Amino acid sequence: MASIEETAVALGNQSSEEFRRAAIVLGKVGLTNYEARAYIALVARGVGDATTLAAAAGIPRTSAYKVLESLAEKGYARPTGGKPILFRPSPPLEVAESLKSAIQEVFEQLAQLHRVVAEHGEPQLVYLLSEREKVVAKIGDLLDQSTGTFMLTTPQLAELRDELGKKVANALKRGVRVTFVTAPLQKVPEGVEYVARENLLATEVLADGEHALLAAPGLDACGFTDNPILTAHLKQFLEVILEKGPDGTGD
Repeated sequence: MASIEETAVALGNQSSEEFRRAAIVLGKVGLTNYEARAYIALVARGVGDATTLAAAAGIPRTSAYKVLESLAEKGYARPTGGKPILFRPSPPLEVAESLKSAIQEVFEQLAQLHRVVAEHGEPQLVYLLSEREKVVAKIGDLLDQSTGTFMLTTPQLAELRDELGKKVANALKRGVRVTFVTAPLQKVPEGVEYVARENLLATEVLADGEHALLAAPGLDACGFTDNPILTAHLKQFLEVILEKGPDGTGD
């Protein structure tokens, strides 16, 4: 299986060190190591199916399609149809601009929450967790505890779909209205309301309008709260997202 460094040499112009550095940076904005390697290989090749890109990126062939599906959810790749399905990379500068806009939006929201905390001076308004396993477990806990509504906004649906599958099914049986807001053309469990939105960066959860969670790209850290002031702000923020069209610009 060709390594990403061998791919770099074969395609010319870029050094293997530059490819490694690119993979590290992509990891900092929420891509897994496999996703970063696959996106770089996709940019270098221009188009490819899962098998071809697995070899070029040096990732397991059995993981390649799910990796490319996740890249498509996050806006880094675009499936072109056919059998096997071919993927093309989203233009790097277009991705960079989308990330800058999404990061700006997230940090403006965090700044607003920071102002609220400063104005009210209430201690322990937000509780923090680190490590992906704990963050996903907390999302699952909120889903288990929900009694009326549960909204998940995420660019990471391919990763969360299987992990939350049983909990989603149980919530639906309890009569919970479950809504997923994620990238267009994604598979969602039967019974879940699906809202397509592009250019999502962070993962947010709002359960019963009373419990809120905001996770970093990559799901390696999150903050959660049941403070009514902060949950109201997140609810307002999510309502703005829902009012936008699928491309994030307005219906």
